[in-house]
Amino acid sequence: MKILVTGGAGFIGSNLIYKLLDKTDYEIILIDKFSYASNPEFINELKIKSNRLSVINSTIDNDSILESINCDVVINLAAETHVTRSINDSRNFLENDIIATDTLLKTSLKNKKLKKFIHISTSEVYGTSSMKSVKMKEEHPLNPLSPYASSKCGADRLVYSYGKTYDFPFTIIRPFNNYGPRQHLEKLIPRFICSILNKKTLTIHGNGKASRDYIYV
Repeated sequence: MKILVTGGAGFIGSNLIYKLLDKTDYEIILIDKFSYASNPEFINELKIKSNRLSVINSTIDNDSILESINCDVVINLAAETHVTRSINDSRNFLENDIIATDTLLKTSLKNKKLKKFIHISTSEVYGTSSMKSVKMKEEHPLNPLSPYASSKCGADRLVYSYGKTYDFPFTIIRPFNNYGPRQHLEKLIPRFICSILNKKTLTIHGNGKASRDYIYV
């Protein structure tokens, strides 16, 4: 099996690749534009550890590069991911999360070898549950509340529409907040930990009663 992991140098992607290299004999192709949120040091460690990992420095909006990759499975993690950043630069999120995903989907359609397209969406597409006693199911209405959530929701529905239009083998996953090793310091848990260690004030929004669900990466 040959697996293409987009956004593979990011927090979730790099942890996924570590697990794939450790638990399988698959060949892994990592494509990432290596932005501020990427972890090149960890990726270099993985390359040294295994000759089954190859790295491509590119966005997923480059159809010529994507068409040159022959793989069995695509796992799409490439996306802009921070809510606050999306409020300040929504266009960047729309271009990277929706338009680039469309390029990836179009090139994937041409790959006759492809067995599965796995798209990593987010729980943010659901918005906030109006009733704390009701647990969200996959059928919960989509109600994104930020430009980030909207861009992820658009990509989510784009993958779904490709699947239905072209009989395309896809799976969409909507994980809640991930946390764990090597997470970028802009995220809540590492930011709070670092602030506590440096004796800085912790910023709490609202009345402090808001809650989040977390999944270990």
